Amino acid sequence: MSTTSTRSPSRRRDAPIAWLLISPALGGFAVFFAYPTLRGLYLSFTEFHVLSDPRWIGFGNFEQLVGDGEFWHSLFVTVYFVALSVVLGVLVSLVTAVILHRLAVSATVRGLMILPFLISGVVTALVWSWMLDPQLGIVNILLTKVTGEPVLFFGSGAWAVPTLAGLNIWKSMGYNAVLIFAGLQTIPATVYEAGRIDGASELQMFRRLTVPLLRPILVMVVVLTVISSFQIFDIVQVTTKGGPANASKVLQMYIYDKAFGQFDFGYAATMSLALFVLLAAVTFAQLKMARAGESDTN
Repeated sequence: MSTTSTRSPSRRRDAPIAWLLISPALGGFAVFFAYPTLRGLYLSFTEFHVLSDPRWIGFGNFEQLVGDGEFWHSLFVTVYFVALSVVLGVLVSLVTAVILHRLAVSATVRGLMILPFLISGVVTALVWSWMLDPQLGIVNILLTKVTGEPVLFFGSGAWAVPTLAGLNIWKSMGYNAVLIFAGLQTIPATVYEAGRIDGASELQMFRRLTVPLLRPILVMVVVLTVISSFQIFDIVQVTTKGGPANASKVLQMYIYDKAFGQFDFGYAATMSLALFVLLAAVTFAQLKMARAGESDTN
């Protein structure tokens, strides 16, 4: 009798126990993800306010979305925020991880670096809003002594989004740096020894050895940073509330205002669906480009 035939009865006997063990996870998935997703998809094709039943309008919300100037403005602000967070955040995390790797710092230092990531976004926004206050904030007190005038970090249209991106980078930099540091640990030391023998400088080894060998880790960090940055809400809500003059009104703020400010849940669901499709497309494009890059280097 073959091994497959002897194992199949035991597998059939174990199947009920397996389903029982994974049933809590399946129940949580169905209640907290599958049902809200399908419900939101349905509502995106309806006109739905709180005190009335959903009314099917087909693609009416999508037609409104195409001509909604505030939606496109919010999307532009979000893309600007994401671009700053991803480019500067990944660069700072990469440099920090390389420094940690070269200095061989202790695990305690690496653990302390993750602390900002563990802090709530609301707490982060509150602390930094106090520190960057134009009158009482310690940062502006020091800037006033140096430059003679404070900077309206959250009150200026030019500074609002870069400041929010800076807060996002500060919060996620330690976590991303530790991920990249773990990737650096997998690179053999002989690779760098060979580079030194060939006369390569530190900068050349960083560009031609470290970065290419870290490609899988960097792709993962970029994808995670893009997804989390597109979903930014708490920091903006606490600090600027989308101001001044909608200069920092990201897409999540606009969706929140439509849903819980104007109670237009149908149109808010449509924008949420558009954001989901955008995130899926961006993530898919990043993974495709990463695989193409891997095939080119192999």
